[in-house]
Amino acid sequence: MMIRRRTRGAIALTATALTAGLTLTACGSSGGAQGAEGKLNVVASFYPMEFLAGRIGGEHVKVTDLTAAGVEPHDLELTAKQVGTVKKADAIVYLKGLQPTVDKAVAGSGSKHKIDATAAAPLEDHHLAEGHTEGDGHDHGSDGQGGDGHDGHDHSGAAGDPHIWLDPTRYAAVARSVGAEFAKADPAHAEDYRKNTDELVGRLTALDQEFKDGLKDVRSRTFVTSHAAFGYLAGAYGLTQVAINGVDPESEPTPARLADVQKAAKENGVTTIFFETLVSPKLADTVAKDLGLRTAVLDPLEGVKDPAKDDYLSVMRQNLANLRTALGADTPAAPAPSDATTAATAPAAPTS
Repeated sequence: MMIRRRTRGAIALTATALTAGLTLTACGSSGGAQGAEGKLNVVASFYPMEFLAGRIGGEHVKVTDLTAAGVEPHDLELTAKQVGTVKKADAIVYLKGLQPTVDKAVAGSGSKHKIDATAAAPLEDHHLAEGHTEGDGHDHGSDGQGGDGHDGHDHSGAAGDPHIWLDPTRYAAVARSVGAEFAKADPAHAEDYRKNTDELVGRLTALDQEFKDGLKDVRSRTFVTSHAAFGYLAGAYGLTQVAINGVDPESEPTPARLADVQKAAKENGVTTIFFETLVSPKLADTVAKDLGLRTAVLDPLEGVKDPAKDDYLSVMRQNLANLRTALGADTPAAPAPSDATTAATAPAAPTS
């Protein structure tokens, strides 16, 4: 009898443990697309994708940015913990081809909601070979082909120029795709995602008009930058980008390339050599000194050093102001809209 009682007790204890385990599993499951704290767990590959995810998701999402603030994203290598985060994500917002380590992690993720920005805004070949100027205001086609190392650098395998977010209209197309996919992943909050998407697209449309108005009266339409990131911006607003480097911001230009840049600067009355915030300005400083020109920032927005102070909209407006100064605008800049400093006032998603 003692043996029988012990057996029954063991069975009862096992059943209790099993029930508790099932209960804990149920409580810890994602419940479809709902992750921690009942929010949609979203992974963004780098700042432009994180900005969209946070603005569109609002209070319903928990966004993890794989690229830390102030870090140049081109050569990102994920940690094992980050790879695990990608695999467990409810939704992923990324730009395929820009960061191979992210692409690999996304391919191994079980998420049903993988949002590739290039699907909404196909990449273009901006003829980024050294020895050429680019972004001349002409349409180079949207087939996403031609990214076969034209600048002598792989640029992480991106099939074309990846900097689509620097054209507000292309960025708006990506925003719409993010909003639509969030609604599929979390139908209970679909209406909020739609409203947030519409609001953001409206702001991007207004930003596009600001660039059109702000750049229509400039005396020069050619600008020189250290990094060939502005082909889409140049094409959208009838400008010509002359880049010292190709799309890889840390590449070294050839002597022939430097000679071409100096010639283009002199022929077009260039006054300013632009550099960016996340890469050393040494090269731009050298070229500017050789030509007797000044330097200024033109931010490719691959990352933001202080997200609490700046965001995509405020930095893009600063880019517009810097371009107007460098290109010799004939009229004073129009006052910035009331949402110019949006980082502090816009609904934001928690990040980690």
